Formats: sequence, C-alpha cells, structure tokens
Amino acid sequence: MNIPENLKYSSDHEWCRLEGDTAVIGITDFAQSQLGDVVFVDVPTVGETLAAGEVFGSIEAVKTVSDAFLPVGGEIIEFNDAVDADPSQVNKDPYGEGWIVKVKVASAEEYDALLTAEQYRALIG
Repeated sequence: MNIPENLKYSSDHEWCRLEGDTAVIGITDFAQSQLGDVVFVDVPTVGETLAAGEVFGSIEAVKTVSDAFLPVGGEIIEFNDAVDADPSQVNKDPYGEGWIVKVKVASAEEYDALLTAEQYRALIG
C-alpha cells in the first residue's frame, strides 16, 4: 500500500498536501483500492467555503458511491479537470494526477492536526 511520507491524512481516507496557503486534496491509495474502478467524481462545491469534515463531493465507483470529506476547512478553489475528464486517474495515480480539489486553507492548525503517514498506516492496519 502506497502511503507517501510527505502528505497528511484524514481518518476518512483523504490525503492533503500543503502548498503555501493552498491544500491539494485527494483520496488515498487505500480508499481507491476499496472503492474499485472509479467512474465519476462529482464536486459541486467549487467556490464554496466549507469546514473540515464536511462533504465536498462524491466518488462513484462501479459498485458504490462514497462521499468525499474535506480534511481541512476553507474555500474550494479548483476541481481537477483531468479527473473530471478521466475519473480513472483517481485509481491510476491517487497522489499525483488523481488529486481531486484545491482548497484555500482557513487554518494551518487543521492541517497540522491531520494524521502522519505512520499514524495513517496504523489506522488502516
């Protein structure tokens, strides 16, 4: 299972990478493997400001639909066009081209409170 050390993680299986005051967010390799083949990603919240833990969209796989939760609060400023055009990017490259949204972070403390790679590994066993 691929769990990069340079990212932070939520207990809801989203990853987060901070780039200045912008967080790049996607779902973990573990999450995409549990979902199976992703066929659609819906993010109707671009331009909205949401709190950490709120649903920002949904991820539809062949057999199920799962909510996507924001690991840090802030304004959703971008939905990944590559994922919109080819949702399987979430399966192929969950930590790279398969990122889902970018968020203008409201509080760096929320980012600091997320799980480290080691803590996330312990969470998923």
